[in-house]
Amino acid sequence: MTDILNIDCELLVIGAGMTGMAASLFAGNRNIETVQVGITSEIIFASGLLDLMGVHPMEHKTIRKDPWEGIEALCRDIPDHPYAKIPPKIIYDAFEELTTFLNASGLAYVRHKDRNALVLTPVGTIKPSYFIPRTMWNGVQALQTKEPCLIVDIEGLKGFSARQIVASLRYSWPNLSHATISFPGTVNPGEVYLEPLARSLVIPQTREALADALRPHLKEVRFLGMPAVLGIQDSHRILSDIENRVGIPVFEIPTMPPSIPGLRIKEVFESNLPAKGVQRFFQKRVMDVKTEAKGFVVQIGDTSPETLIRARGIVLASGRFLGKGLSADRKQIRESIFNLPVHQPLKRNEWHCYEFLDPAGHPVNRAGLETDDRFRPFDHSGKIAHKKLFAAGSVLAHQDWMRQKCGSGLAVATAYAAVNAFMESN
Repeated sequence: MTDILNIDCELLVIGAGMTGMAASLFAGNRNIETVQVGITSEIIFASGLLDLMGVHPMEHKTIRKDPWEGIEALCRDIPDHPYAKIPPKIIYDAFEELTTFLNASGLAYVRHKDRNALVLTPVGTIKPSYFIPRTMWNGVQALQTKEPCLIVDIEGLKGFSARQIVASLRYSWPNLSHATISFPGTVNPGEVYLEPLARSLVIPQTREALADALRPHLKEVRFLGMPAVLGIQDSHRILSDIENRVGIPVFEIPTMPPSIPGLRIKEVFESNLPAKGVQRFFQKRVMDVKTEAKGFVVQIGDTSPETLIRARGIVLASGRFLGKGLSADRKQIRESIFNLPVHQPLKRNEWHCYEFLDPAGHPVNRAGLETDDRFRPFDHSGKIAHKKLFAAGSVLAHQDWMRQKCGSGLAVATAYAAVNAFMESN
């Protein structure tokens, strides 16, 4: 025990996905002494799009042009949804604080007033989103105008097919065409990976060679779309350089995970949170938690306890099954750290609908923690588990963020509300 590091802090954030990163940012901005612990793998699956509310009702697949009207209808129809606990002004403020941070850190985002924009996906479908990376914004314009556009994929890159995108949109966008190029400098063109390609574009000569490979395919097209690979840092500058070299607007299309836009977000947070006083322990897990009247004693480590943290409050942003915030056996779903009760179907055979693609979604997707209006989860007796324990993000019950297209909104808004609730509790 003498080798264990001891740390005291005001707030411990458990989780390193979008919710955990946002909670740490909001806490740091408020000068709250914060420690963050968690596995960072989940955030690299993010598309980079910041969804607020895109689809409601799910069973009708109703795409919402106005996300705020969508939230209002959602809260009316599903009064237990986490959004129903947060006034719209607070949700708006949360997004403004996050995107101000991202823009100041060099990761530019754009929105179409207070409405959703429509964005191409890597399988050729179209989805609504609220804040769009600047590197994808020209795609919004191209999709609106339906002007001649070329979609390019890269030889050896799995999970992104320009041919499939064009085939999926051939009736609604007849001026769409496709081509395949070899990425400059690839040693094995039969199998290439996004991150090495993206990092190579920091070199001007690589960008020049990429532009040379693209130019022969650009006759009579007005826009150029390609997989999201235009750098990790300074992606907007790299995009502008490629545009200047090829002479037409260029846009990125999100790829199947792992995602370069998700990696950009991860690196921006990891680079800038320490300056806000956030002490981070990534790739570590919570091994033991003890609750006390004035707070918590938490042991974290890899295979054995390495650090003991005494915290006055906790924001639980541990995610669902991928983030290991929830676990399941053949009988029930469990919360992994505090053994909190999980709202779920009563019987195992009720977790899923008979149809795999049931429009209403599977009940298991709405399993999670129930909380009061300040995002404090309940214990097994139905009382507040601890006055300074707060839950945020996808671990919460009564939401289906993937089908409702509200993943980032859920993460950011509930993280903001949880951090503010902790401040008020002091």
